[in-house]
Amino acid sequence: MTASRVSEKTKMPNPPGADSQARVSQFMKQIQDEICQGLEQLDGKSKFQEDSWERPEGGGGRSRVLRDGDVFEQGGVNFSEVWGKNLPPSILAQRPEAEGHGFYATGTSMVLHPRNPYIPTVHLNYRYFEAGPVWWFGGGVDLTPYYPFAEDAAHFHKTFKAACDRHHDQYYPVFKHWCDEYFYIKHRQEARGIGGIFFDYQDGQGELYRGPHSDSEAAKYSGQIGSLETRDWEALFAFVQDCGRAFLPSYQPIVERHRGTEYGDHERNFQLYRRGRYVEFNLVYDRGTIFGLQTNGRTESILMSLPPLVRWEYGYQPQPGTPEAELYETFLKPQDWANWTAPN
Repeated sequence: MTASRVSEKTKMPNPPGADSQARVSQFMKQIQDEICQGLEQLDGKSKFQEDSWERPEGGGGRSRVLRDGDVFEQGGVNFSEVWGKNLPPSILAQRPEAEGHGFYATGTSMVLHPRNPYIPTVHLNYRYFEAGPVWWFGGGVDLTPYYPFAEDAAHFHKTFKAACDRHHDQYYPVFKHWCDEYFYIKHRQEARGIGGIFFDYQDGQGELYRGPHSDSEAAKYSGQIGSLETRDWEALFAFVQDCGRAFLPSYQPIVERHRGTEYGDHERNFQLYRRGRYVEFNLVYDRGTIFGLQTNGRTESILMSLPPLVRWEYGYQPQPGTPEAELYETFLKPQDWANWTAPN
């Protein structure tokens, strides 16, 4: 069972083909397989354990979790494919024209929590929706370091800029600004990490930015370049596939660079403290978490993004001149990492 197909009278320009849902579903499962295989090779110790599930209202998925590895303390890579009669409020607030239509949604999401504090936590999510007369792609990837290494941030951003540039030279600047906006912990007034790319409601029409903040940097930049030429379903699907396959090349070199770095209780405690910010964001703001809970998804799979260990400390302030202070002063503020070059 899938969402009802769009009538000839209401469909958008360049509609998806009759096999769109099957093709995206196949890709989302394939990229889950590719990422899990790459991460198992990278970890070298633990393997992913798969847990398949079904959603009573329609659909299901497969959750894969790796624990107690040589690199990863815990990590999860999920695939889901769900359908139903009504979209949740979190989606309808942004796309009210989808109200009253059945929906189909599929995607792959991933969060990795390394044990070594010098290796960043990383998140990925790519998704696809159809609901009556509308369809769209969304997703992105972002890096959350605990210790400041400019070469890591630059490599990560340059990898995704290259993937974006193969499809449109305005994708990266808009989606980078949008990522800085989205992964921002408002009640802390600080970024979650060093960003990456983030996009949503991409249907090939109009301006790239489709977020809620008309005065944000992403909105201003997108408004300056205006509406892009129409891009069809195939072009956007190709873009999402490229972004999905850019993940392993963006992250593997960072892990290899730091996996042997020694650390002590001080670094570990700071990592656990900063993981608390990850928990706060995911439970308060994350759209994937909200969508999953509002559509009666599998709770264990929705919350697999949370770290296995975390700590909070009242009124913490980093000591001036320390790497921890540098993280706050530079790395948790938007930077032009894609154009960073190592000093001579």
